[in-house]
Amino acid sequence: MKIFLKKYHLHLMMAVFAFYFLMPLNTIAQELNCNVQVISQQIQGTNRSIFKTLQESVYEFLNNRNWTRHVYSYNERIECNVLINLSEPISSDEFRGSIQIQARRPVFNSTYNSVLLNIRDDNVRFRYVENEPLEFNETVHRSNLTSLLAYYAYIILGFDYDSYSLYGGTEYFEKAQKIVDNAQNATEPGWKPYEGSSYRNRYWLVYNLLDDMYRPVREFNYRYHRLGLDMMSEQTGQGRANIEEAFRLLREVYRQQPDPYMYLLQVVLDAKTDEIVNIFRAVESPPDERRRVHEILTEIDPSNIGKYDTILNPETL
Repeated sequence: MKIFLKKYHLHLMMAVFAFYFLMPLNTIAQELNCNVQVISQQIQGTNRSIFKTLQESVYEFLNNRNWTRHVYSYNERIECNVLINLSEPISSDEFRGSIQIQARRPVFNSTYNSVLLNIRDDNVRFRYVENEPLEFNETVHRSNLTSLLAYYAYIILGFDYDSYSLYGGTEYFEKAQKIVDNAQNATEPGWKPYEGSSYRNRYWLVYNLLDDMYRPVREFNYRYHRLGLDMMSEQTGQGRANIEEAFRLLREVYRQQPDPYMYLLQVVLDAKTDEIVNIFRAVESPPDERRRVHEILTEIDPSNIGKYDTILNPETL
């Protein structure tokens, strides 16, 4: 009996080893494929190695962590960029600066990647001790750096999932909201509703994303990408028509003016403006379609009227 048990345990250990170590690497990849850059030229008189180590630590934190319960192949990982620009030392291990987040999504049956998110956060302040591991706990705010990185990881995931299924990113936006809630007593800026220029901060971004009055913006994300861009390789005209229809969802939110802090609407438009112009400036876009799109876009995004005006003049291509 003892011999049988020893053989059983040996076979069990070998099976576990085979499952974890011999399975193809492309089935256990994490969700993010994130390029990380730390810029520190404005900071003088500091040990430069700390910034190289910081960059490596942030890279490993974002790319080597499982952020969801889902299995991603290597090619399915979400392409993103994180640029941390440090502008001022507060102490030997605490810094102030900004973070730029960009995420992209592949378009079906093409080599084109569409920008999902392109956002800059100027309310960045964190402490980093060289070679100290970056630890994150979803239930408590311990490190402003890891809370910041985890928050934007979940925002990226939420935008990506929303683009493939209607409101598919809710789970990840709720995780980002939990990080915001945990940070309400933090001394670092950007987490509270009244902080930031024109209230454009992490608090309002995620609360807008989970506010029912902004649901049309999230529906736009799905319809624009899944029913619009993904369809254009096979049915260009129909895909473009679906995108035009999706703009009406943004106009619905713009006209309702749900609160004075419509940060989310601008975040979405900032990521898509140039792409939208290129889609509808194409020669095959009918004049009536271009006029309708131009009318909506100049209403909801007046700061970019100059760009949208080129939609009416495809001959300038």
